[in-house]
Amino acid sequence: MCFALDGGVWLHRHTLRGQPMAHLVSADKERLLAMGRELDLHPAWLQHKPLKDPRLWGERLERLEDVKKRREKET
Repeated sequence: MCFALDGGVWLHRHTLRGQPMAHLVSADKERLLAMGRELDLHPAWLQHKPLKDPRLWGERLERLEDVKKRREKET
């Protein structure tokens, strides 16, 4: 996932209701479209969506813990 966030193209394979599926994932829309062309994928099949960066969750959770500790000290 972080590779895709940094502009790479990640092939994410999974199964949905027993059917094998794959997604091309990238934060770089032009790179995603270029890879789709290279793989002969119809552009309408490709969706560009913002990705949530899991690296930021660690920072947010740390801040949440700091707030929690401050509140505990206040009571």
